[in-house]
Amino acid sequence: MTVVCAPAPEKMSSAEAHKVRAILDSPSYRLAEDDTAFLESEAARASRLSLEFMHADMYLREHRIHSTVVVFGSSRIQTPEDARTILLAIEREPTTLPMHEQRLAQARRAVAMSRYYEEARELGKLLGHAPRLEDGHHLVVVTGGGPGIMEAANRGAFEVGAPSVGFNIRMPSEQLPNPYITPSLALRFHYFALRKMHFLMRARALVAFPGGYGTLDELFESLNLIQTHEMRRIPIVLVGPEYWRRVIDFDFLVESGCIDAEDRDLVQMVETGAEAARIVLAAHAEHQRESRASSR
Repeated sequence: MTVVCAPAPEKMSSAEAHKVRAILDSPSYRLAEDDTAFLESEAARASRLSLEFMHADMYLREHRIHSTVVVFGSSRIQTPEDARTILLAIEREPTTLPMHEQRLAQARRAVAMSRYYEEARELGKLLGHAPRLEDGHHLVVVTGGGPGIMEAANRGAFEVGAPSVGFNIRMPSEQLPNPYITPSLALRFHYFALRKMHFLMRARALVAFPGGYGTLDELFESLNLIQTHEMRRIPIVLVGPEYWRRVIDFDFLVESGCIDAEDRDLVQMVETGAEAARIVLAAHAEHQRESRASSR
């Protein structure tokens, strides 16, 4: 077979060299992996979805993260120290300043809500003390990677030397990761759907603290998946009954015929992070006993 080689650059005319340079500079000539515009295009969306799933899965597998506890809650809840500092500053302001009373009331509410930061931190600590098994890490704290309740849960695990995961998300208003996530387990997503999938793939429990639309979205999606048997039943624990009973009236949903009584029982409400941890640890111990019994 005769192989025809392209002429060497020095043997090309200037017109030919110009044409070859135009080809080399064309986006179509780039390797697909080097073509950023292509990778970000609508045509490559399916590949991006696949890559985003594989990227997070690879890191979680490499670090032998076998089971997790997902912690949801508001990014706006402050540490008690920060909340009290802000309240003190407002209390010292002249009462004649605009919106003083409203800002004072808001700061007092923030101090009251800041107790949930410490409850989430305690939950992270107690889960971080869970016995380590030879096959890898179990009951690893997973959060959305941001501030507030997410920071608190990651922080509790960090303070007892346990790994913890943060699934951050790319948004128009960029959210920096909190400093308590294990660096090699700080993952960033573009697609909410893939992020939600990874939240629940390894979940052995879900603990929700007071939060807004994001927390409610993630909570209800998990409840729906369990209700429809698309996901195995896991403990779903809501910390702060006073908050949750005002936000969601489960009894009214049953009375209205919109959910069954057993659907209401998919959630448990507790006052503290320590109570939530006890429920999670007990359920995990029961799961291990069942696994051992079935393998005999």
